[in-house]
Amino acid sequence: MAISASEISARIVEAVMAQKLAPGSRLGEQQLAMLFDCSRTIVREALTRLAARGIVTVSARRGWFVIEPSQDEAREAFEARRVIELGLIRSAGSAGKIEKTALRQLKAHLQREKAALKESDVGNRSFLLGDFHVCLAECLGNTLLADTLRDYTARTTLIAMLYQSTHDAVQSCEDHVQIVAALERGDHAGAEALMAAHIGTVQSALRVQAPTDPLAQLRDALAPLHNTAAAAPKPKAKADRRKAVPSADSASDSDPDSSTYLGALL
Repeated sequence: MAISASEISARIVEAVMAQKLAPGSRLGEQQLAMLFDCSRTIVREALTRLAARGIVTVSARRGWFVIEPSQDEAREAFEARRVIELGLIRSAGSAGKIEKTALRQLKAHLQREKAALKESDVGNRSFLLGDFHVCLAECLGNTLLADTLRDYTARTTLIAMLYQSTHDAVQSCEDHVQIVAALERGDHAGAEALMAAHIGTVQSALRVQAPTDPLAQLRDALAPLHNTAAAAPKPKAKADRRKAVPSADSASDSDPDSSTYLGALL
C-alpha cells in the first residue's frame, strides 16, 4: 500500500521529537521520494503541510529545511504551550475527576518513559518525554489541542537542540510523575502549578545568549586603521619617483588592492 502525505508528515515530526532531525536539516524531495518509495508530488504535499504547521521551511532556490527557531520564536513557543497545557488542566478540573481509563493510559506512558531512561536509545527517550504532553491532552479529552501540542512540542524539541538545553531527562520524567499524581488526587490546581513550573524549568535550561550586534564583526573589520595617516609616504621629487617604479613582486606586498591581499582577507 502506497504511503500517504499524512504518514510522511507524521514520520518527520516523530524524527524531530526524537532529536533525529536537527534544526536546519535539509529535506530533499528526491531523497524522501526514494526513501518512502513514492512520488515527489506526495513528498511535496507532506512538506507543504509541515510548512503550514511551522515545522519546516522552504527556499525557492535551496529547497526544504527543518526550521531553526529564533530566540523570539522560542519564547513564543513556550508561551503557547503554557497557555494550552495549563488551560487544558484547568478545564479538566471544572469537568470533575479525570477518568480511570485516562489515568491508566498516562501511567502506562510514564512506565515507558522510566524504561527508556534506563536504555541507551536517546531518540526513544526524547520522543516519549515530549509525547507525554500530547498524551495528556488526549487523556483530558481534547484531540484537537493534542494535535496542536504535537507541533509545539516538536518546535520546543528543536529549540532545545538549537540552544543546547541542559534540562535533565530524569527530572523531566519525575515532573511528569508528579503531575499525574496530582491529577489522580483530583488536585487540578496543584497539577496546573506543577505543569507551569515544569515548562518554566525546561525553558530556563536553554542557553539563550543575550542579543548581539549583527554588524559587530563587519564593523570591526572595516573600521579605519589608526596608523593610516602616520604610515602614508610623503611625496618625493619627480626624479625619485621615476627611480622607485615597483616591480610585480613588490606591488603584491605593498598594494592594498592587489589580488594577494584580497585572497588573504577572503
